[in-house]
Order: sequence, then C-alpha cells, then structure tokens
Amino acid sequence: MTIDVATVRKVARLARIAQPEETLEKLAGELNGIMAWIEQLNEVDTDGVEPMTSAVHMPAPMREDLVTEGGDPEMVLSNAPKRAGAFFVVPKVIE
Repeated sequence: MTIDVATVRKVARLARIAQPEETLEKLAGELNGIMAWIEQLNEVDTDGVEPMTSAVHMPAPMREDLVTEGGDPEMVLSNAPKRAGAFFVVPKVIE
C-alpha cells in the first residue's frame, strides 16, 4: 500500500490536524516507511504462537457476580458537571 500526498491531506483533514502543505510530501514518505515495516511483520511465521496481552501470564482476578441496586443516584450524579433530574447532560456530538 502506497500513501500519497492526497491521502495524507485527507487523513489530516479527517483527524482535524492542521498540516502545512510543504510538509505533506515528507510525511507521506515517513508513513510509507511505517507501512513497509508493518508489511515486514506480516512475513513473520506465527504458527503455534498463542496470542498474548502481557509478557507475564497472569489471570484476571475474578469476583462474584452480584446484582445490586446500582448505588445512590444522588451520589453518582454528585460529580456530574451538568445534570437534568436524574440524568447526565452531555454535549451533542452529531454533525
């Protein structure tokens, strides 16, 4: 996969990153280098290798699954920056 200047420009716009036009060519080259390195990783033989989330095998601690009332609503909402009755008020994020 080759990343060109148009792709870098589009990704920067989508990520809302202001990128000067004169740096786009250099950035495309750097991203192509990263993609080449990732493609090298695809050549590594991983047959028989178990997936891991940590270098040290440590099972997650388990707790008893108990049904609760969910806590006191006033206490839960006491840290809310904004609330309406028993609900959190959050900003609208749909464009």
